[in-house]
Amino acid sequence: MTTPIDVARSYLGTKELKGSADNPRIMEMYRTIGHEWVEHDEVAWCAAFVGHCLEKAGLPSTRKLNARSYLTWGEKVAGPEQAKEGDVVVFTRGSSTAQGHVAFFLKATGSQIEVLGGNQSDGVTIARYPRSRLLGIRRPLRTDVQPRPEMKVIQQQLKDLGYFEVGMVDGRYGPRTRAAVLAFRADNGLGLSPDVDPVLAEALQKAKPRTVPRERAAGRPEGSRIVKAADAQIVTGVVGMAGAAASVIAPAVETAERAKDVTERTVGILNLTDWLLPVLPWAGAVIFLIVIVLAWKAKAARVEDFRTGKTP
Repeated sequence: MTTPIDVARSYLGTKELKGSADNPRIMEMYRTIGHEWVEHDEVAWCAAFVGHCLEKAGLPSTRKLNARSYLTWGEKVAGPEQAKEGDVVVFTRGSSTAQGHVAFFLKATGSQIEVLGGNQSDGVTIARYPRSRLLGIRRPLRTDVQPRPEMKVIQQQLKDLGYFEVGMVDGRYGPRTRAAVLAFRADNGLGLSPDVDPVLAEALQKAKPRTVPRERAAGRPEGSRIVKAADAQIVTGVVGMAGAAASVIAPAVETAERAKDVTERTVGILNLTDWLLPVLPWAGAVIFLIVIVLAWKAKAARVEDFRTGKTP
């Protein structure tokens, strides 16, 4: 399987072109992450390079040209000693708190961190940066890792507080758990980071249940297929009960008569005529009643899940 670092290595030696010409390989990096508007390869492209390599390997990127956007991407790696080749590293750049540089981790050596990145000396190279410039190291989220008991605790706490985005309590930190963490952090004034850290764990212990907006608590799910199907089943059941209880539906009379003749001949052969025919209409009515009740319960459950925030 191709990894982002494999893709990155295939670009080693790629450089910006001098003068008015632009390197098509660099221009393709902008386009890969949705920045077709970029016209020249002089526009800062370290984040475009990382995003391009990630997406070519089948992983999501931030799709931004801002290097620091990767500080909230994926999951946090504690430090260079825990980093693996191919992790995404973000460094400071100059004195600005908005600018930065992003590349792929190769190794840590003493006071330096070695990375493979784009827009390094105007090309894709291997370079070293001081640890003092390190802002963060991130790793792609994986849903196929072994379940972690501590993650199950976090997931259950989120669910108990009303953050049903978490989905199944399975111990895996996947996209749904990440969405629940971000929603909880936003509601509780924490930094918008997907990290599961001591700050989050402490906040979960003290937090109050999520408040459901008043308009949602009294509303109904718009365009719900479950509600529409339930309504259709209820109407069908009501019409069916009416038709079974009294032959008032003209187009169905002839068909009903033919069905009755067939039924009478069948049950006559089986010597069931005397007791079965009188109960057939009522049996049909009961079946339609069951359809109505089940459909009504399905509709009520869907509306309740919406009003309590369990489902969109």
